[in-house]
Amino acid sequence: MRIARIAHAGGTAHAVLDGDTAEVIADPFGAGGAAHGAAGRAPVRLGPRLPLAEVRLLAPVQPRTVVGMAHNTGPADRELPPQAFLKPARSVIGPDEPVYLPDGIGRVDAEAELAVVLAASPAGHTPDTVLRTVFGWTVANDLTARDLQRNDPLWTSAKGHPGFTPLGPWIETGLPAPDDTEVALALDGVPLRPASTRELARGVAEILCCLGGFLPLGPGDVILTGAPGEYGPVRPGGRADATVAGIGTLTTPVHAGGPR
Repeated sequence: MRIARIAHAGGTAHAVLDGDTAEVIADPFGAGGAAHGAAGRAPVRLGPRLPLAEVRLLAPVQPRTVVGMAHNTGPADRELPPQAFLKPARSVIGPDEPVYLPDGIGRVDAEAELAVVLAASPAGHTPDTVLRTVFGWTVANDLTARDLQRNDPLWTSAKGHPGFTPLGPWIETGLPAPDDTEVALALDGVPLRPASTRELARGVAEILCCLGGFLPLGPGDVILTGAPGEYGPVRPGGRADATVAGIGTLTTPVHAGGPR
C-alpha cells in the first residue's frame, strides 16, 4: 500500500494512492491513526477520493526525529562500531521540491538510501521482533556537504542545511525484502552504479535494535539506512533522482542561492 501526504484544494492530508486516485485518510501518525500502537493497522479512510492530477505530493511524513547511519556503506564498515547522526526534521523536503545550495558551500553529494518510517519505538525489541515497529519504507536522499564534513566531526553543518533531507515520493508499507533491495542514483539523467541493501554493513533489524537502545523514537520518525551504491555531486541547474526498487523514484531539483 502506498501512503502519501498531499496538498489539494481543501488543504493538506494523508492519502492512500490507488491507480490515478488518492483517497484521504486520517493522519496515520496521530492519535488513533494506523501507526499508533502497532504496525500493520489499516488506515482510517475518510474520503474523498481525489484525482492524482489535482493533488501535489508532499514529503510523505513529518518526523520529529531523523536519524542517519554512519559506518554503514559496505562490509568493511563492520570493522567500525555502529554510529548514528541526527538530521534536523526541518531539513525534510518532498518530491520535486528544490534544494537551494548556499553560495560557497563547496561540493554537495547526493546519496540514495532506503529509509525506514517507524510505527512505534524499537526500544526493547530483539532482531526477531523489531520489524513490527516499522510502518513502511520510503526513498531518501542524504545530501551532504563534503567540504564541511571534513571540518565537522559531528557532521551537523554538512548534513543539516535546509532541504538536505528529501523524502518520498510516498511510503510503501509492503516492501518484500528490505535487506536485499536495489538502490540507485542518477544525476542529471546519468545513472551511477546501483547496489543492493544487502551490501550494507548492517541490516534494518540490527540498525533498529542499535538505535532503540539509546534514542527515544516513535511513530513517524525516519531512519536513513546508508548508501550502498555510488554517490556523486549535485550542481545548480541539475537534479538528483534517487530510486529504491519496490518503492519508486524521488526527484530533487537543485538550485543556487541559498535556502528559501
